[in-house]
Amino acid sequence: MKRFHVHISVDSIDASVKFYNTLFGQAASVQKSDYAKWMLDDPRINFAISQRGAKAGLDHLGLQLDSQDDLHAMTAQLSSAGLAVADEGETTCCYAKSDKGWVHDPQGIAWESFVTMGEATTYGVENTSAAPDAASACCAPAVKPKVSLRDIAVRPAASCGTPTNSASSCC
Repeated sequence: MKRFHVHISVDSIDASVKFYNTLFGQAASVQKSDYAKWMLDDPRINFAISQRGAKAGLDHLGLQLDSQDDLHAMTAQLSSAGLAVADEGETTCCYAKSDKGWVHDPQGIAWESFVTMGEATTYGVENTSAAPDAASACCAPAVKPKVSLRDIAVRPAASCGTPTNSASSCC
């Protein structure tokens, strides 16, 4: 089974933890001075926030998989579609030991596929890049792969407000 993953960069970890504890109706399952995570079953999501110097907003999205076999199958699926998967391999990130790979969608949003193999006492390998947006961390690769989803022919969906997709049911 897969678990959807969302990681958001925040301006204030304390204010954001209070907000998300209230929104989700439960305390974070992991809370550090610069990071918090909620492992929710309804909806089935791994929701994480961090305050590590990046601009506030969406950091990355992902799919947390249950096994190495599931991760290899996901990597094969993405690769067979012609996407360049940045295989990070076994790493420490977000206070967890994991094995992961990355792709970017047509908008440049990083998508992580990963298996968690245990807890870690540190956030992870610090990014030494001088770029301000890279200061947030060890997570998403700074450079987009050469092939992205826009290279795959996909039939466009109806836009919001069209007769087949009214604005009331949109977004």
